[in-house]
Amino acid sequence: MINKKRHNKQGFFISLEGFEGSGKTTLSKKLYHIMLRNGFNSVLTKEPGGTLAADKIREILLERESEGLGYKAELLLFAASRSENVRVNIQPALECGSIVISDRYLDSTTAYQGYGRGIDMEIIKYLNYFAVGNIIPDITFFLDVDTEIGLYRSTVYSKGKEMRFEDEFIQQKQINGKLFLDRVREAYHQIASQNPDRIQVIDSNRDIDLVLNDIIKILNQRLSRKYCKEIFLES
Repeated sequence: MINKKRHNKQGFFISLEGFEGSGKTTLSKKLYHIMLRNGFNSVLTKEPGGTLAADKIREILLERESEGLGYKAELLLFAASRSENVRVNIQPALECGSIVISDRYLDSTTAYQGYGRGIDMEIIKYLNYFAVGNIIPDITFFLDVDTEIGLYRSTVYSKGKEMRFEDEFIQQKQINGKLFLDRVREAYHQIASQNPDRIQVIDSNRDIDLVLNDIIKILNQRLSRKYCKEIFLES
């Protein structure tokens, strides 16, 4: 992971991570609306995507028709999408003092393309830093879900054409003799252990409201320290 000094920004950067079926997209949206209701200027973004160019990259990366996309091309496209999203959305919002909530960020690349695909980690680290510089989340929530539960949720609830990675989970794809989803989950735990100050591991096997309450409790503490006053987010 990146150990560079974080950008000296006025805002607060939150990322949510986890593999398919963890609830991160739903929780990102809920958290965004909670921030707005509590009077915080807030920006919600996602990866890949977030800009016109990045959304086009998203279509390539996630649609089923891209099944044969090479791992190197996949990695470079993610980095390109993230770089544009940081330049156009994330960095300007942080410099204006907003709270940014991102559905995935650079930890996804480390987990999926690094540990999951088996691409050299030094290359991953370099491209992550090249894409984002020192725009690193203040806090990251890793929404940890059992692989069986994640598979079930992906199978039952997923819709639309943007399912290439979900297909790899549902079809229980193996890489180097190990399930892709197991490699990704183990990767997230290893990344979290290497970044204990930034990454909070949240049990996402539970009802989504219980998960949200845990996130809010932690954010109340972090935001209180950030703004030097008591913060009580109400859901």
